[in-house]
Amino acid sequence: MRCFIINVCSYQMSIQRNILCLMALVLSGAMEFANACTSAIISGKVTPDGRPIMWKNRDKDNLKNCVRYMKGERYGFIAVTSYADNPSSVWMGTNDMGFSIMNTLSYNLIEEEGKGSSKRNGAVMKRALEICATVMDFRHYLDTLSRPMSVRSNYGVIDAQGNGSYFEVNSTKYVEYDVNDPQVAPHGFIVRTNYSFSGQLNEGAGYVRYQEAHEKLFTASASGEITPRWLFSHLSRSFHNPLMGIDLKDGKHNKPETSGWFAEQDFIARRSTSCAVAIQGVRPDEDASFTTMWTVIGYPPVTPAVPVWLKGADKKLPKALTVDQNKHAPLCDASNMLRDKIYSYHRGTNTESYFHWELLFNLSGNGYMQQTERLEEELFERFYSSIETWRSRSVIPEELVFNLYDDCDAFLDEKTLR
Repeated sequence: MRCFIINVCSYQMSIQRNILCLMALVLSGAMEFANACTSAIISGKVTPDGRPIMWKNRDKDNLKNCVRYMKGERYGFIAVTSYADNPSSVWMGTNDMGFSIMNTLSYNLIEEEGKGSSKRNGAVMKRALEICATVMDFRHYLDTLSRPMSVRSNYGVIDAQGNGSYFEVNSTKYVEYDVNDPQVAPHGFIVRTNYSFSGQLNEGAGYVRYQEAHEKLFTASASGEITPRWLFSHLSRSFHNPLMGIDLKDGKHNKPETSGWFAEQDFIARRSTSCAVAIQGVRPDEDASFTTMWTVIGYPPVTPAVPVWLKGADKKLPKALTVDQNKHAPLCDASNMLRDKIYSYHRGTNTESYFHWELLFNLSGNGYMQQTERLEEELFERFYSSIETWRSRSVIPEELVFNLYDDCDAFLDEKTLR
C-alpha cells in the first residue's frame, strides 16, 4: 500500500510539473506576441536632410503610454513611459544632450544558466538618459554595469554628433553594430526586431517583420525618402507580409471582394502595438535642442504623430500626450477606444488576431487609418514650417513651442478626441 501511495503521489507531481511547463510555454508565447517590437536606426548619410533618425513600433501588453519629462542625475529627458507616477523604466526617449535611446526585447541571446532575466531592460534606458551624452558614454555605461546585468535587449542609440549604434546586450556581455560603418550597414541603416544577430541562429522572433522593414528601408534609402513622416506611413502602418505576399492596402482585401475582416500574422502594425516614435537627431553643426521626438501615443493606424522637444519640457508638453489629473493620457485613451472597435470579435477562444480591416481601410477612403493619415499630413505641414524657421535662426523659442503645443491640442481635440 505504501508503494502504491508513493507512486500515486509521484504521478500527481509529474502531472503538476507538466501542467506548469505547459503554462510556462503558453505564457512565453503570449509574451512574445505582446513584446513584438520593430525598430531601425537610419544614418544621416541616407536621410534627405542629413539628420539621423531612430524609429520604433513598441508592442506591449500594457497599452497605456504617455510622454513625460524627468530630471535625471546629470540631464533632463523626455520619454515614453507608463501612466504610473515616477516610473522606474522608460521605453524610448531623448535627453538635453541629444542622446536618444530605444530597445527591442531579444529572444535568442545565449544566457548563462540563471542569468536570463530581462527585468531591467527599461531601467537601463532610464539611467542611460540620466547620465549619457554620447554613444561612447553608453558603451562605457555598459562596461561598468555589474554582472549579471539582468537585461536581454537590442538597444538602439544615437547622439548629437551623428553617431548611432545598436548594442545587443545580455546579462554578461554586448556586441555593438555601428550604423555608420559600411561593413555593418552598407545601405546606411540597421533594423532590429526580437532577435539578435549575435544570438542563436534562427531562434527568437520577428524575422518576417525584419524582412518587411529592411526591404522598404532599402528601397527608400536609395531614393532619399526616409523621414519621420515616411516611417510612420510605410512602417508603423504597414499591413504587408512579405513572406505571404499579402498587402492589405492593395484594395483586394476589402468589400466586395472579402468580408472586410482579416487575421493578423507578422504585420508590423499589430493589436499589441502601444505606440510608435521617430526621434530625429541633429546634424553635427546644430544644437542638440533641435532633436525632435515625433510621437504616436496609442495604436499607430488610428493615431497621428505629434512632435515634442526638450525646450521647456519641464514646464509644458502637449496635453494630449501627457497624463492628466485623472491619470489618463487623452490621445492614448482615444486611440485605445478605436482599437477596441477594430478588434471587436470576441466569440470563443483564440480570437485576438481577428480585426475589422474595413474600418481601418476601405475603398471609399474614409477608414480610420486613411482619416488619420490625412490629419497627420496637416499636422506635419504645420509643424515643419515652424521647425524650419527655428532652424534657420538657430534657436528654439520656448514661447513659440508652447504656442505650437496649444494649437496642436486644440486641433486634436477638434479632429480626434471628441
